[in-house]
Amino acid sequence: MVKLSQYEIEREANIARNRALLEQLELKQAVENLDVPKHKGAAKSTAKPVQPAKRVKRERQEPEAPRRQSARLRKDTFDPDESPSKRQKREQEQRAEEEERLAAEEQARIAKKPRHQKLDLISLTENGPEDASTLSEALESVAQSSGSRHLADPDAFLFDGTQEAAAVKDLKERLQGMKVVSRAKVTQDRIYCAAYHPEVTKDLIFFGDKHGQLGIWDARAQGDEVDEDGDISLVENEGGKYWRLQLHWPASSKSSISSIKLDPTNTHSVYTSSYDCTIRHLSFTTGVSEEIFASSNGELICSIDLTSTGNEMWVSDGAGGATHLDLREKSSKRRRYVLSEQKIGCISINPTRNHFVLTASNSRLLKIWDVRKLQGMKSGTNFTRSSDDGVTTSTLEFDTEVVSKFLESKQGEGCLRGEWRHDKSASSAYWDPRGRQIVSTSYDDTIRLWDLESNLFSSPDLFPNLKPFSRIKHNCQTGKWLTILRAQWTQNPEVYPHFTIANMNHALDIYSCKGDLLARLADPTRISAVQAVTCSHPSIVERAASGNASGRCILWAPQDS
Repeated sequence: MVKLSQYEIEREANIARNRALLEQLELKQAVENLDVPKHKGAAKSTAKPVQPAKRVKRERQEPEAPRRQSARLRKDTFDPDESPSKRQKREQEQRAEEEERLAAEEQARIAKKPRHQKLDLISLTENGPEDASTLSEALESVAQSSGSRHLADPDAFLFDGTQEAAAVKDLKERLQGMKVVSRAKVTQDRIYCAAYHPEVTKDLIFFGDKHGQLGIWDARAQGDEVDEDGDISLVENEGGKYWRLQLHWPASSKSSISSIKLDPTNTHSVYTSSYDCTIRHLSFTTGVSEEIFASSNGELICSIDLTSTGNEMWVSDGAGGATHLDLREKSSKRRRYVLSEQKIGCISINPTRNHFVLTASNSRLLKIWDVRKLQGMKSGTNFTRSSDDGVTTSTLEFDTEVVSKFLESKQGEGCLRGEWRHDKSASSAYWDPRGRQIVSTSYDDTIRLWDLESNLFSSPDLFPNLKPFSRIKHNCQTGKWLTILRAQWTQNPEVYPHFTIANMNHALDIYSCKGDLLARLADPTRISAVQAVTCSHPSIVERAASGNASGRCILWAPQDS
């Protein structure tokens, strides 16, 4: 018999005492059925996700390449007594099969390559001709009624204390009445960027997603209902109408739409930039999307912005470069300047003084450039690129060393007008509509505000002090699965300046240009995700839109609007 250790003897004694105690209390069966207690999780939200409208998805014609197989696997048998004519016929059939297989492989390879040609709405929309027809009607009415927007006065809304307090109070009352009035799953994947069309007769919002899809949402449109007799009637629909256009191809994370900009002078045109290293222009009047730019060395395009005339564009990329395009001349030389050692995630053009350009980069720096000086540089390297349709474009590039030497020279004095270092990466920075204030966001969980007087822009000297006048603590730790939070100014020049930014607590925050919280829009019963991407109407104060990581979007407006 095995001798038990002192520990085992004490253990058996404890088990016997516990068993006797439980039997005495008549809890033996209860103990046998006892499970490990489970931790109580956080209370689940009562909000139900918006279900996308049922629609038949158009099958994309992507030929599947046949797999290679050996003769043994194909179980081909050869007759040793085969006649020469039969052998020749069999070999011809095998050659034809091999040529067909190679052609299918080549066609499949081409189908996965980026598309650089012009594309019409039928080839872009999810359901082909059916979607293209309804979208054309909606865009045609917008193109006929929309015009250019006027510029703001740089010295507007400079009040004394009493007037400013009254303006802020009035704006706060108007914004706090906004509620969720429409919801829809506008795109299939995570929302990366958004733009609000200035049309006042409808709420038309553009969303770009992770897989190169542009969602166009008419948020307050009436839906179609088919009755038992097959007749179609208009009904009120919470989700409005939306269309999905696969602008950038292939439909993968390599084609994420990084920025959307509407032409400031012709609002029937929209520009989109993508991680596929291209920028495309979509015209509402012609219904055609065409490529206007492709980076020469494969730099990821992070952000774009247009001048107030709509004739010029600045493009920032993941290699720290900023490229200038003149949209009036397609064959003109593009000029690319390497302005940062790391990615420039955001670029913004001053709307009232177009030669002042703002950049925010992963090097933690916010910089203000006078690009008139940059355009005077001459010693660059020329890169030429030929597209699939035979169009040749050239880019004159100025690397870091050339730019640094230029800034240190007498000719480059005043080119870099000021800079400010954040504690961590600067994720975004934008000019307000007046072109005098700046708002930036950073991974250091701070929103910063600057106010630059007009006389500083007229002087050729450096800005004497580029210190932010306001710092707002704001959680910007989005992590891997949420789009970076960016503070977006409202583009309405006739209202007291304010901006929108997402809140990690599933709300949308609206701040004044002085850093005061005007409104925090939330609805836990209908929203259960972070509204990471925001934008507001350029003409109507009580309008804002937001989108989350699943492609679902929200329209905020007064309930009775």
